[in-house]
Amino acid sequence: MCETLTIDRPRILVTGGAGYIGSHCCKELYKKGYHPIVVDNLITGYKTNIKWGEFFYSDIGDYNSIDRCFKKHKIEAVIHFAAFAYVGESMVDPVKYYENNVMKTINLLSCMINNNVKNIVFSSTCATYGNPVSLPIDEDHPQCPINTYGRTKLFIEHILKDYDATNQINYMILRYFNAAGADPDGEIGENHDPETHLIPLVLDVARGKRKTVKIYGDDYDTKDGSCIRDYIHVTDLANAHINALELMINGHESDFFNLGTGVGYSVRDIIRETERITGRIINHEIAPRRAGDPPLLIASNKKAVKKLNWKMMHSNLEDIIRSAWRFYNRFQYQPIEV
Repeated sequence: MCETLTIDRPRILVTGGAGYIGSHCCKELYKKGYHPIVVDNLITGYKTNIKWGEFFYSDIGDYNSIDRCFKKHKIEAVIHFAAFAYVGESMVDPVKYYENNVMKTINLLSCMINNNVKNIVFSSTCATYGNPVSLPIDEDHPQCPINTYGRTKLFIEHILKDYDATNQINYMILRYFNAAGADPDGEIGENHDPETHLIPLVLDVARGKRKTVKIYGDDYDTKDGSCIRDYIHVTDLANAHINALELMINGHESDFFNLGTGVGYSVRDIIRETERITGRIINHEIAPRRAGDPPLLIASNKKAVKKLNWKMMHSNLEDIIRSAWRFYNRFQYQPIEV
């Protein structure tokens, strides 16, 4: 599809654009008249996901390479997804996360400043909040992350605020809850290696790729003892980025938003709904709790709905699981080009 892009479209640099959320964002950017420039090192992303923009193979830690990209493509704004995002891994290898998520983002910001690109939409996380002291979690909730991944994202939030205070960067910080589902057209979807997200793991059991799925802890103070999370469809998430980008381009001051539905589902809820949709038994087993897992995370999205004019079109649980199931059945067994 890249050949249909026209030179008069605004050029948006999308770091991590070959990944799960980044690729969905590129599709929505293209549909809305933008020209995505994907920067990815393909460590966790897939080249086959790059269907709606030009590809610039690079690591955001390589200043000279990223600088060439800015100059070649005349970048107008940045949407920054590139990061490591495995909570468990972050707890056993924190150096990897601080070097990649923090140091390389600082490099990216320096390149933006030196190329007079001020606007960035930053992919943050509800993990910056830690264990909730009130629910639903709104943007004024204390930020006390309990895992290294969340701390790296919070560091970048602070850095962005400092850069904004000196008028070098304008930002929109988007704190995701649980991204899930797949492109409604079935062209792209979730495919991590290793896979750690619940819905893909449950669907792997449904289609016989995996014998069982683990429930990490059944003794939390929740309705059925398993963790509860707020699941948001990845296409709704992508569109929130574009709304945030356009708000910033139109002169809105820097801001931050939660992206979630305000509804929580337990691990057991996901298993039961998947069994209903697929008609297959999901074998599961109880495993010990994972370090860094809060028992309950549910968003307040009132600010995003009001200020971003954000509408969720796909984020009910049935649509999320059906879209993911459709993607897996159509595409998951095809060879992956890297």
